[in-house]
Amino acid sequence: MSDLYLRFVNTPVGKSAAQSLGLPAPVPLKRWQRADQPFIEGDVLVGAAKGGKAIAGVGSILSASPANVFHASGADTIADSAKAGDKTTALDLGGDIEQKFSALVFDATGLTGPSELRALYDFFHPIIRKLASNGRVLIIGQDPTHSRKPAQAAAQRALEGFTRSIGKEVGKKGATANLLLIASGAEKQIESSVRFFLSPRSAYVSGQVARIAKSAQAATATNPVAPLSGKVALVTGASRGIGESIAETLARDGATVIGLDIPPAMDDLQKVTDRIKGKALACDITDSQAPKQIADFVKEHFDGIDLVVHNAGITRDKTLGNMPEHFWDMAIAVNLTAEELIDEELLSQELLRENGRIVCVSSISGIAGNFGQTNYSCAKSGVIGYVEAMAKQLKNGITINAVAPGFIETQMTAAMPLTIREAGRRMNSLSQGGQPVDVAEAIAWYCNPASVGVNGNVVRVCGQSLIGK
Repeated sequence: MSDLYLRFVNTPVGKSAAQSLGLPAPVPLKRWQRADQPFIEGDVLVGAAKGGKAIAGVGSILSASPANVFHASGADTIADSAKAGDKTTALDLGGDIEQKFSALVFDATGLTGPSELRALYDFFHPIIRKLASNGRVLIIGQDPTHSRKPAQAAAQRALEGFTRSIGKEVGKKGATANLLLIASGAEKQIESSVRFFLSPRSAYVSGQVARIAKSAQAATATNPVAPLSGKVALVTGASRGIGESIAETLARDGATVIGLDIPPAMDDLQKVTDRIKGKALACDITDSQAPKQIADFVKEHFDGIDLVVHNAGITRDKTLGNMPEHFWDMAIAVNLTAEELIDEELLSQELLRENGRIVCVSSISGIAGNFGQTNYSCAKSGVIGYVEAMAKQLKNGITINAVAPGFIETQMTAAMPLTIREAGRRMNSLSQGGQPVDVAEAIAWYCNPASVGVNGNVVRVCGQSLIGK
């Protein structure tokens, strides 16, 4: 459904009305447009606290883009970020700064105590107002859960609150702020994540923390245009909405997609898979034979599978006191139990290949809860627990992660009452709803062969919703 308010406030009359009435004036988000589009363009400023471990890697990643890269100088708390590479230009933060920046990237991995947090102020204070519309803020720190030094853990944990606050300040520009927390030794495994969070692919992801662990599996070099070439993906609930967008996005990135949905949706599903040159599988995932049916289909058409995306889901809303038992049972079966049983079958038959990916679609309802959705919220919260536990057990480079969508413009949200729909759209830092492709882009990042260290994460695709944490 079209967001008429968003369109109106971006007209001259609408802008004037919003300003005079003190109403939000969301900026249209720039999303990925073409296959050969650079992940970042324009002017980019990088900086690092003293002892930064990621700055050289960041510089190397940015050097592969057409962006004009500057490194910060002129502040005692900021290291000489010339380590970002010879192609960078020094920018004195104490001088007059005229240009607008597409991205601001800060390496905070060197922070060892609270007093050193001043480096954040010294870097961002002079230039945060120079962040362009639809700009990106990316901070890289060390995962504090791995630190045995309380002062260091405090400084690194402080980055989360700082990042989320910045996200709320820059959201009015359609800009985002996110945090990468890397384990010691994982500095060489940040490329796919840096590219994602600096690119238009992450347009509706803000205020999020992604953790990158050190992986025994080497990050695989990929073709940026088609990083999933040669991969086979299973996407459940693929006939429409978010599932359709996931199937299209993975196919765009080179994967062959098996689209799965219930038999009554077969006509719509076939249209989707025909369009992306994939294969359609009619299957009720709550059927006891569904896991075997899926495994048999994979064996019949392919010799294995690389990507499993658990997108299929249903809502059966009622307050708990008025909820019939079949509403409860169906919500748990579709949204949670089926995922576990399908994975168990594919793993037991060794059909999920080395360096494979499992991605589950949770929900902001599973994080914050929602009125009349005890069954749905229970299941989607269970998905998070499942992902976190499975991440510790999977082997052979296989990872598992989850996305938690917020308000996404779909047929389901279009059917909401007007007041609830408008509240859902506006109650986030970007003051607008997301698109199905926003969820799909986050899943494609997880699925990238180079995302080997991204494991056990739950990233919200919600425009930094004010609901939940």
